[in-house]
Amino acid sequence: MIKIFWAFVKKEFYHILRDKRTLLILFGIPVALVLLFGYTVTTEFKDASIDILDYAKDDASTELINHLQSSGHFTVNKFISSEAEMDAGFKEGTSKLVVVIPNNFTSDFYDNNPITIQLITDGSDPNNANTLVQYATNMITTFQRNKLQQPENPFIINVEDRMLYNPQLVSAYNFIPGTIALILLIISAMLTSLTIAREKELGTMEILLVSPLPPLLIILGKVTPYALLSFIDAVLVLVLGYFVFKVPILGSTILLLFACLLYVITALALGTLISTVSKTQQDAMMRSLMGLMMPSMILSGFIFPLASMPKVLQVIGQIIPATYFIEILKGVMLRGVGLKFVIYEIGILTLTTFLLLFFTWKNFKIRLE
Repeated sequence: MIKIFWAFVKKEFYHILRDKRTLLILFGIPVALVLLFGYTVTTEFKDASIDILDYAKDDASTELINHLQSSGHFTVNKFISSEAEMDAGFKEGTSKLVVVIPNNFTSDFYDNNPITIQLITDGSDPNNANTLVQYATNMITTFQRNKLQQPENPFIINVEDRMLYNPQLVSAYNFIPGTIALILLIISAMLTSLTIAREKELGTMEILLVSPLPPLLIILGKVTPYALLSFIDAVLVLVLGYFVFKVPILGSTILLLFACLLYVITALALGTLISTVSKTQQDAMMRSLMGLMMPSMILSGFIFPLASMPKVLQVIGQIIPATYFIEILKGVMLRGVGLKFVIYEIGILTLTTFLLLFFTWKNFKIRLE
């Protein structure tokens, strides 16, 4: 029986390796998605064009403008002279942020008089507007701290912030783990669902069912090659994240690879379950993409935090395997935690895998009968 099983697995390997389209999906799409997400999906920005409405036109205002540009985040697009020009810039779409510096800026600044600097943004893009305001506010606060090294009022409270595990706030540190989870889930589940659905669509499933192998071993024989190739995918994506985007791996590499293998098996089990309820390859692909891609991207904490969502969506998010795998990746890669800190997530993924395999086996058996 074992020899027959391994012969079946070997046949599946040959079938996969000679199919260029399958190899492209397995290895081409993950690399492309990692590079695409890593370079384009980011909250950072450089050389953002801003407009300056400087009513003061004095030494301190000039120093402030130069300080804003020195960070590398801002570049002055133009100096405007009126609110009418500002409104025109926003309507034309050429202005995203306008810094308004009031009259007598220098004298008020050094006399410790109240000063109000306006940061006016285009609110039609709220995320970008908030980011620009936060960066500009930090730069203005730094300018004040540098110019007035010792505040005259001894009761002024100075706030110092410190970002652990990602002090430079590099977006890749957040998006690469989420991208790994998304890629492995979509690729593994989709390919597995397609391969079994193809057998049913071509009518060759009946031939497999009359072979000496029981249904469970047929499923395992179909899944095993994709498990190994998807695990290679996981290693490839981790290597890309480490060398291309400098995402660190502070924790145990063995623990990280074990978690990747477990997640791959979970995704493959999910794909196998999808294949048992799909009659055609197109049906399997649509179920895989629409049923997995959108929920995993939106409800797993990959892009939006679960805590900010309604309770119903939070419950749905807790069902998605990617939610737990992303937590494992961030914990092991960025925080350097050990097994005891991610044992809960690993336990959930293990339980999910067994449940998916059980339902797959039951559904497959029912269809045989």
